[in-house]
Amino acid sequence: MPYVDYQTKLLEPVAERLERLNGELRDASATTILRASFVREWENKITYVSSFGAESAVMLALIADVDPDFPIVFLETGMHFPQTLDYKQEISERLGLTNVRDVPPSETERKVLDPKNTLWKSDPDACCALRKVRPLEPALSGYDAWITGRKRFHGGARLSLPVFEHANGRFKVNPLASWSQDDIDGFLKRRNLPKHPLVAQGYPSIGCWPCTKPAADPSDPRSGRWAGMDKTECGLHVDKNERPRVF
Repeated sequence: MPYVDYQTKLLEPVAERLERLNGELRDASATTILRASFVREWENKITYVSSFGAESAVMLALIADVDPDFPIVFLETGMHFPQTLDYKQEISERLGLTNVRDVPPSETERKVLDPKNTLWKSDPDACCALRKVRPLEPALSGYDAWITGRKRFHGGARLSLPVFEHANGRFKVNPLASWSQDDIDGFLKRRNLPKHPLVAQGYPSIGCWPCTKPAADPSDPRSGRWAGMDKTECGLHVDKNERPRVF
C-alpha cells in the first residue's frame, strides 16, 4: 500500500480521495480494506457502528483479527430484542472485543418525545431519529470515518454501494459491499461463529423488535424490516445535506 502521510490526506479533496481509494481497493479483500483504513488512512480516527444483528459476526471477527481493541459503537435504542443483547455479549466475549461502547438516546429527549415508548407506532421515522440518528452524531465525534456492514445484495439503495463513500462530513467504509449471502454463511461456518439466535426463526435482518418481523420474501433479506411501511432504512445512511459522493 502506498504511503501517504496523514496531513497530506487531510488536505486531499474528498472527491480525489474517494477516487484514489475506490480505484485502489474496490476489488480488495475485506481484511485489506480494513488494514488500509485502520493503519494508513484514518489511524485512531475511525470506528465501527455495529447492530450486532444477523450478519454482524463477520465484520466483528474481521476487525478482531486486525485489532480486538478497535472502537465499536452499539446504538442501544432501548428497543432491541433480548436475543440481540445476549448475542452482543456472547460474540464480544468469543472474539475478545474490548472496546464496545453502548450509546443510548438522550433520556431527557426520550421523556419528552416518547415517554410511553410507543412513538414507533405513530411515527417510525421520528423513533429512528430519536433512538439512532441523533445519538450517532456525538458517538462519532472525533472520528473522520466509520465502518458499516452494508452489502449490495441487500438490495434497494444498496445495490450500487461503493467500498468508500462520503456523507454528512465523514468517510464511510463498506468492506463487505461485494459479499453475498453464500460468502457470509461460508465465513461463519469456517470460523465456527455463532449465528444470531433469531436467524433460525426467519429473521435474516434484525433491528428493533417493534419494526422487525421474519422476512416475508426469502429472496429479500430486509423484507421483514418496517414491513408494510414506506420505509426501508432507519436514516443512519441518509445524507442530510447532499447526495453521497462515491466515485
